[in-house]
Amino acid sequence: MKPKAILYILIFIFCSASGFAQVTFDAKVSKKRLGINERLRIDFEMNKDGDNFNPPDFNGFRVVGGPNQSISNSYINGKRSYSKTYSYFLAPQSQGKFTIGQATIEIDGETYKSLPIQVQVTSAVSQPKDGNNADYVASEKVHLVAEVSNNNPYLNQAISVVYKLYVSHDVSITSSWREIDTPKFADFWSQNIDNQGNFKVYEGQYQGENYRYVILRTTVLYPQKTGKLDIEPLTLDVPIDVPTNRRDFFGRRVTTRVNKTISAGKRSINVKPLPAEGKPDDFAGAVGDFDFNVSVNKNTLDANESFELTTSISGNGNLKLFELPNVTLPNSLEVYEPERSEKVRTTRSGMNGSVTEKYTVVPQFKGNYPIRPLTFSYFDPKTETYKTLSSNEIIIDVENGPVTASANKETTEKKEVVLDKDQFKYIKLDANLQPIAGTSFFKSTLFWSLIGAPLLLIPLFILAGKKRRERLADVQGNKVRRANKLAKKYLSEAKKQMTNKAVFYESLERALHNYLKAKLNIETSDFSKERIASLLSERNVQSSTVTSFIDLLKSCEFARYTPTSSVAIKEDYEKAVTVISEIDKQIQYPG
Repeated sequence: MKPKAILYILIFIFCSASGFAQVTFDAKVSKKRLGINERLRIDFEMNKDGDNFNPPDFNGFRVVGGPNQSISNSYINGKRSYSKTYSYFLAPQSQGKFTIGQATIEIDGETYKSLPIQVQVTSAVSQPKDGNNADYVASEKVHLVAEVSNNNPYLNQAISVVYKLYVSHDVSITSSWREIDTPKFADFWSQNIDNQGNFKVYEGQYQGENYRYVILRTTVLYPQKTGKLDIEPLTLDVPIDVPTNRRDFFGRRVTTRVNKTISAGKRSINVKPLPAEGKPDDFAGAVGDFDFNVSVNKNTLDANESFELTTSISGNGNLKLFELPNVTLPNSLEVYEPERSEKVRTTRSGMNGSVTEKYTVVPQFKGNYPIRPLTFSYFDPKTETYKTLSSNEIIIDVENGPVTASANKETTEKKEVVLDKDQFKYIKLDANLQPIAGTSFFKSTLFWSLIGAPLLLIPLFILAGKKRRERLADVQGNKVRRANKLAKKYLSEAKKQMTNKAVFYESLERALHNYLKAKLNIETSDFSKERIASLLSERNVQSSTVTSFIDLLKSCEFARYTPTSSVAIKEDYEKAVTVISEIDKQIQYPG
């Protein structure tokens, strides 16, 4: 073979080997066995640049860092070496054996997958107490604490949970932390008192050592169930700057940043039931310290003139979680649906302020009408006793107006009529009537109009009666109309507050609760989602409707401390109208 041909063959083989260089895409972990209190690093490495990288789901782990991207491009003896890596830092969530699935990448139009990796997570391992180890220093110098004001409250008694982040003077936090797990506070009515990002630094002590601390959040809770209840932990991913033994050019200590996952830990409280002994019949679930007042804006008026009757409860306690006493008035006083207003603010000690219901009342007849005293009962957790407050009797004097039939009868029975001989003297016996000049009324235009008009109205009455019978016979249509009317009645207050997110969701939640109390005859203490779903299902409400109702309650809870838009508020309102209407159409009662 000629030397020139051999040279061509060698060049062809070299080019072919270069053109078909193998693409690699591998997954590597820092360790395959680790404690639940340790971190795992996983690198997805490729030897050629690609697009559309998709990591696995990392089931059983929480991503606390990453993805971090690094590229290495070097030339050794004229040969190029390329490497691109995506790195993640993972924290295990439980013990056991877990499989990290396949990641994918597109390189030159082809999709490559990494191999799955099995990792064993054991119980917590002891970490070396090395003062030079940044991870150890960070874990020992930063702590998240949940302080509960009362571990043994009564049902519906306010408690507060204060989350404090303690930071030692030996380390610092210069970047913002990130919430990983936020407590949902199941079985509690809750409201956060946010600091709106304005964290004030305090000096204090933690386990006998001097620390700085900030109050991250204060949450007010009203337990809605008795027994042992768990308060879920708040978990943060915190970047901590730890000083090292190295110095920079100017002699200052160099710091290294460590990301640590810290948790406040789960807290448990024991909720005591309200005592059965001495419980008043009219007790509606109010717990706290309250004042009760009933007043009218005027005592003297005429028939068909309105006055306002106001019932008000003020003080400290679960003001948003019970109903005011019902007002019962004489039949001769027409009473309209009350207008409810709340002036309640939530502090660390709980709700305080006032709740007012204003009734518009219209008397129909002349007379004196007593408004009997109203009573309001509540449980005072400080004295551990029930207390009952009573209003004063109010007399309404209607001076002018028609007299009721019973009043006429009473007047006739009690007074004897005495006739006077001159009583009818004013009647003239000689009328001296004179004929009226003009046309005769008989057969006139007015005569025929008065006779024909009723005949023309008969077809209209028949048509109206037919339409009314058709409407009454439309059972389904009437049920839909009644359901829509009931939904809008309960949601009227929420609709007025659609521009105010916080007030809107509070009003929407109260409307849903009031609707359930009216339909299911349950008390505030039974307002757990599982109980509501069970009761609705027992009354043949469709599962999709029950799910929509529970989702609405969750939206009201989450909206207290999550941002939302006016479009979402409008959608939640329309969804509430639809769900209440559907429940009212579907619900069936036993017997």
